[in-house]
Formats: sequence, structure tokens, C-alpha cells
Amino acid sequence: MMPGALSPDTRVVVSPRQLSTALAGEIVILGLDDGVYYGLDGVGTRVWELLQSPRCLTELVDALVVEYDTSAEQLAADLHPLLSDLHARGLVAIVAAAGA
Repeated sequence: MMPGALSPDTRVVVSPRQLSTALAGEIVILGLDDGVYYGLDGVGTRVWELLQSPRCLTELVDALVVEYDTSAEQLAADLHPLLSDLHARGLVAIVAAAGA
């Protein structure tokens, strides 16, 4: 599935092609395909924690809107580019949509 095809029911999970650890309140990720280190902080760290088990975009938004002072619409808009970027770098996998 292409990153542009993200829908509310698209399920995303961390890829087995990465190694990650928490370090000083951030997540440091090593992409095993490209050998590059990536970092996430703030909300990105929380998203990574949630993606340790497969979640659809709607579940991510529902969990985050409770924790952060923003709207569901803004969270969804912010998650799309983050998840698309992580997917393009092989750090998350897009799995079959719920009910598919």
C-alpha cells in the first residue's frame, strides 16, 4: 500500500527492519535497510510507543487527542506526513486495513 493511501482504517505498526530505544525522553531508531539513525521527540515519541502494536489511524488519533490539547482533525493532519515519512524510510509497516 502506498503512503498516500492512508485512510482512517489503515493499520500501522513498527517495522521489524528497525531497532529503537528510548534515550533522554526521545526515541532513537536505526533503520536496518539504510543504516541511518532517526530521532523522534515529543508527540512523535508517543506515536512510536503506540505503534508497538498495530493500530489504525483512528485509534492513534483517539489515543492522542486525550493526551494533547489539539483537535482530532489537526492530529490526523499531522499524523499523515509523519506516518508517510516513517513508512517511506522502512521504519513502519502498513498492514491490512481493519476488517479487510
